[in-house]
Order: sequence, then structure tokens, then C-alpha cells
Amino acid sequence: MSAPQNFQNHGRFDPKFHFFTIPLALFCFIASIFHVWKQPTPPNILLVPVTFVLFMVAGIARGYALQVQDRVIRLEESLRMERLGMSSAGLTIRQFVALRFASDAELPALTERARAEKLSGKQIKQAIVNWRADYERV
Repeated sequence: MSAPQNFQNHGRFDPKFHFFTIPLALFCFIASIFHVWKQPTPPNILLVPVTFVLFMVAGIARGYALQVQDRVIRLEESLRMERLGMSSAGLTIRQFVALRFASDAELPALTERARAEKLSGKQIKQAIVNWRADYERV
């Protein structure tokens, strides 16, 4: 990344997933529907649910990977908070994921504010002054 990471540019795409796997799976699903419309034979009809399942499996696999990554972030941030003498109780996983971008100096105040005001992940990220980059997120 050429520019330092911040709220405006921290989102990422995985080209293999977002620009190849999902579009190709969606294309196959749509093509199978078109194929059934042109030639409604039993093998062609079977293609529709099969291609739909392939499309769904790709999305579900990505979702599971992100869930695991969020749990790892929660663990890392809990350990970081413990190291800083803070409690991580009462935070949602979305708050943990957003708080990972906060510097050690602003983490205590931002954590208390997130708890008290029930801030969303986006609100937490917008409130961060000293951005702590995370280039590892998939």
C-alpha cells in the first residue's frame, strides 16, 4: 500500500475471491438458469441447484474465514487490553474488530466511550485519531 492506512482506505478486496470466484460462480448460476429456459431437460434442470450451491459454498467459506479472523482479532485485542491494564468485558466482536486500529494511547478512552455509547464499528473507526494500521486482514 503506498499511502498510510486510515479510515478512508482500510477496506480491502481479495481479487481471487471478489473478482474471480464470486463473479464466475454467479455467471455459472445465471447461465444454468438460461440453459434450462432454452432446453428444460432433467440434466439441465439439475444444473440450477448445483451451480447455486457452488455460489453459496464460496460465500459461506469466505464468511467462515472472516468469522475465524474476527475471533482471532478479539483474542489479540483482549490480550492487548490486558497488557494495558484494561478490561475487555462488555465489548461486541464488531467493537473489538474496530478498536484494533486505535493506538495504545487512545485505546482506553475509546474503549470506554464504545461501551458507554454502544458505538458501532464504523463509529469507532471514525473516532480514531492515531490510526494503527492492520495490513494482515484478508
